[in-house]
Amino acid sequence: MIIRTVTEKDANELLEIYRPYVEDTAITFEYDVPSVEEFAERIRRISANYPYVAAVENGEIQGYAYAGVFKNRAAYDWSVEVTVYVKKGLHRKGIGAKLYSALEKLLAAQHITNLYACVAYPEKEDEYLTFDSVKFHEKMGYTIIGTFHRCAFKFNRCYHMVWLEKILTRTDITPLPVIPFSELDKALINKICRFVNHIGHYY
Repeated sequence: MIIRTVTEKDANELLEIYRPYVEDTAITFEYDVPSVEEFAERIRRISANYPYVAAVENGEIQGYAYAGVFKNRAAYDWSVEVTVYVKKGLHRKGIGAKLYSALEKLLAAQHITNLYACVAYPEKEDEYLTFDSVKFHEKMGYTIIGTFHRCAFKFNRCYHMVWLEKILTRTDITPLPVIPFSELDKALINKICRFVNHIGHYY
């Protein structure tokens, strides 16, 4: 398996990974599957500023992860929201962990300090949502820092949402300016991806 950056040309393949999450689960709170064009635009917009990476095995994308704006105010520039999706049937094979490992190293190279994950959370597990996403993030070093109770409705049911946090760099002074991902040194990006490609993960 290799980790590489995503391009707009990957939109259709990534969308087919995302589709069952929209149609069959409450993991995402989107109701409608976006068009390929809209998904490609999301990739373009995100990739300008943050990493968007895919895990590829034998030419097939098996999962993807990306970072995005946490809050649209200048003082929050060093914090991001992270997201990961793995192809149906391929969970617990280390794909998500490898994607997050690459994502975190790339974000650190941009001088990002704080990572946040917004995760759907059921009162009790059902056919649309389990506790697996929270457990995965906790294994990756994230901590639940807040719960929004019964804040989302999908499949005629209500769900909680939790925020999880991971600190990449703890500092009491303003960090170095964030480097937009499109301006990050390409050789460094490739070096980080190659490094992650040679390490294993357990989840």
